[in-house]
Amino acid sequence: MTPKGLTLDQFIPYRLSVTSNVVSDFIATAYEALFGLSIPEWRVLAVVAERDGVTQQGICMATRMDKVTVSRATIALVHRGLVTRAPNRADRRSRLLALTKAGRALYAQVAPKALEFEARIFASFPQEELDRFMAMLRAIEARALEIGEAQTSARA
Repeated sequence: MTPKGLTLDQFIPYRLSVTSNVVSDFIATAYEALFGLSIPEWRVLAVVAERDGVTQQGICMATRMDKVTVSRATIALVHRGLVTRAPNRADRRSRLLALTKAGRALYAQVAPKALEFEARIFASFPQEELDRFMAMLRAIEARALEIGEAQTSARA
């Protein structure tokens, strides 16, 4: 029996990446045109809205974006007057981020648009399928993190 060869279009990690890129590109174009936000800026804005007083490290963990991307997005949002940084008494090396009044107002405009985009993309799928899909995505993420941590531990 011949082992199955790699066909990129049938390789699940590749399909996940391509699909994610297509969806992100669609949303990025809209967010940039409507609100002047990049995808990293939108993600930082959303996490800060959900977790007032979060650190940039917390945003990195929540979004899986790298430190440089989060830092640049945060700086842009601070310069636009949408996010503030306050000292973190628990860790003097980090800052706690919070939305300004303008940041909360912008988030109040963007969040419904995000939900609208999600609804448009997934409108043709039954809710039970979407629930299973979300559960599967979470399970894939958890398994990938588990394997990654095991590999890191094995190297140490």
